[in-house]
Amino acid sequence: MTARERAFFIVQRLRQEGHEAYFAGGCVRDMLLDKRPQDYDIATSARPEDVQRLFGETIPVGAQFGVILVLIESQPFEVASFRHDGPYLDGRRPSHVRYGSLEEDVRRRDFTINGMVYDPIADRVIDLVEGGQDLKQRRICAIGEPARRFEEDRLRMLRAVRFAAGMNFTIEDATFAAIRQLAPTITDIAWERIGDEITRILTEGGARRGFELLDESGLLKVLLPEIDALKGTRQSPDYHPEGDVFNHTMLLLSHLESPSDTLAYGCLLHDVAKPLCFRQEGERITFYSHTEKGAAMAEEILKRLKRSRAVAERVSYLVRNHLRHVQAPHMRLSTLKRFLREEGIDELLELTRIDALSSNGDLRYYHFCQERLAGLNEEEIRPAPLVRGGDLIALGYTPGPLFAEILRDVEDKQLGGELTSREQALDWIRKYYRDRG
Repeated sequence: MTARERAFFIVQRLRQEGHEAYFAGGCVRDMLLDKRPQDYDIATSARPEDVQRLFGETIPVGAQFGVILVLIESQPFEVASFRHDGPYLDGRRPSHVRYGSLEEDVRRRDFTINGMVYDPIADRVIDLVEGGQDLKQRRICAIGEPARRFEEDRLRMLRAVRFAAGMNFTIEDATFAAIRQLAPTITDIAWERIGDEITRILTEGGARRGFELLDESGLLKVLLPEIDALKGTRQSPDYHPEGDVFNHTMLLLSHLESPSDTLAYGCLLHDVAKPLCFRQEGERITFYSHTEKGAAMAEEILKRLKRSRAVAERVSYLVRNHLRHVQAPHMRLSTLKRFLREEGIDELLELTRIDALSSNGDLRYYHFCQERLAGLNEEEIRPAPLVRGGDLIALGYTPGPLFAEILRDVEDKQLGGELTSREQALDWIRKYYRDRG
């Protein structure tokens, strides 16, 4: 069965037992947009205990809020009982819920385009909040009073931005005004949830528009003041005809197409330290050390957003090294090979490509690296060592700093084509290190 067929089976089984049941939320929106839904949620009049009784495999992920996961052929489907929410005291969850009607359930949801339900048996959409009209008008509109919806869950402000950016919709005026009003309260919710939404804005399409909306709404200044600070930081017009660092960064985001989260954050944060490193001498503008300082800042920002250590380390690498390719044509062959074999080089080169396209368009260094990378096979970049530690011990060397220096020097000459055999390498060591054993 397909995912839709499994979801249909759940609705049909609930109906057979006398309950109302419908597809609900984003899957209905996506179907009306002729997009394949990523998942299918089901809203029903059945109580959680009824759902658990009717289906063999269930997980009570939010039974206190009427939410049960039903597993059909190992695929999970969220089945939620119609409910009416009590007051939201923590800006995230209702203090209590009571089971209610379909209309009460729909009117507690976030946006009209997510408030429609679909009856797969009768093949009809039930729209109590004019979501279909907003979908045609391509706009994000809160259900009911916008400020109240956002006070219930502050994350909805970021979701509005994500939906508008990803679908290229506008945000309805009253809804956007409420976001602007409540933007300073966004940090009342957990940073992990904030980080998840920012990551999705960066990676799910429309990243530039998403960040422009974050800026216009006031959310950017609260959540990422380091990016807000890029505005007005001038750059040399010879290299950056596009304008200040903020505009340059927005241009980078416009080039992202289904990026990894690490590449997306690398693009966002690659010049984050430029405001701190800005110097002007006459007509000359410089940003010395902005790559090193930016790498440290990127780690701190990603720590704040509760991203994983692996993500932070990779993004730090991208920020620190995003100008290093400019030196590639002047590198010794061994240094170039070491550079091109680094973990993360593919993302680094993609960042350099996007960076160049977002400034003066000079891609010669990017092309140089790609051509050299394409012309080198794995054995040339990562050859088997000519000598190992045991060979040095046999020559009388003791493991330590000199030991590591010799192994690295031998590898350099091997990568440069100066040493090609074990015998050559041992002879070279005897000759050049004979007085340092």
